[in-house]
Amino acid sequence: MSGTAAEDGRPADAVSGHWVERAAPRPWRPYLRLARIDRPIGWWLLLLPCWWSSALAAIKADLSFPDPWHCLLFLIGAVAMRGAGSTYNDIADRDLDAQVERTRQRPLPSGQVRPRHAALFLLAQLLVGLAVLLQFNEQAVLVGLCSLLPVAIYPFMKRVMPMPQAVLGLAFAWGALMGWAALFARLDAPALLLYAGTICWVVGYDTIYAVQDIEDDEIAGIHSSARLFGRHVRGAVGLCYALAALFVALAAWGAGAGLVGFLGVAAFAAHLGWQVLSLRERDGRGALTLFRSNRDAGLILFVGLSADALLRSLS
Repeated sequence: MSGTAAEDGRPADAVSGHWVERAAPRPWRPYLRLARIDRPIGWWLLLLPCWWSSALAAIKADLSFPDPWHCLLFLIGAVAMRGAGSTYNDIADRDLDAQVERTRQRPLPSGQVRPRHAALFLLAQLLVGLAVLLQFNEQAVLVGLCSLLPVAIYPFMKRVMPMPQAVLGLAFAWGALMGWAALFARLDAPALLLYAGTICWVVGYDTIYAVQDIEDDEIAGIHSSARLFGRHVRGAVGLCYALAALFVALAAWGAGAGLVGFLGVAAFAAHLGWQVLSLRERDGRGALTLFRSNRDAGLILFVGLSADALLRSLS
């Protein structure tokens, strides 16, 4: 692929060699970038709490594994709603994005997509998400609809709130409630504990992500937890991750998890600890690598909880 990212209309932090850039029709590419299809880490991080919650519910209900149909619906919904959230965020942030080196080539600030076209694209993705949500029971539908509030206010929090990642945590952690609600048609203590732990996880990993933009954010006046914590960013992320592991462990205990489930929690916690030890202040490239590694951390926990459900059903 020839040319620079700017010449090709790609953002400065575009994923090199992704099929969106290699194979997608050129007119589609700005919209696929707008939905972050070229950055699957976003929908993974939205999906994994849903799968954790499904696995935790399976343990509580003495099922052999998380409901496969629910897990598939969560996958489709995560891709659609990640795209919708990113599109909405970019519509709201297009002026701020134009001031940050990493984001000024995104489709909206660069003029590749007009705001009204982005709004129509947003609506289409929301309709896909709604179609998925309506496949669940009434209580789960209600829980899912409530997630729209933190999603709606998050883009504006970085203008007024020292740590907007807290609001992002409320939104991105919502899946921790959904798997439980989908199976039991209610919310119990293990789901709420899992939600609390997932919020801490999101604040931790998004603080790592924000390390990339500290200098530009300072110039543009954008708030972030990375700016707030400054030289103490590693300790702050460590605290978030320690609380995440604690709440997840309590959720597993409340659901009746056995040894294998807690080994999964321990492996998850160990991965988070490795991230903290590897984090370097103002090392943007290293921060991005650590941020993306949270997909693996989340899969480790999901496998541990799912294996616990399977073993318990066989015993």
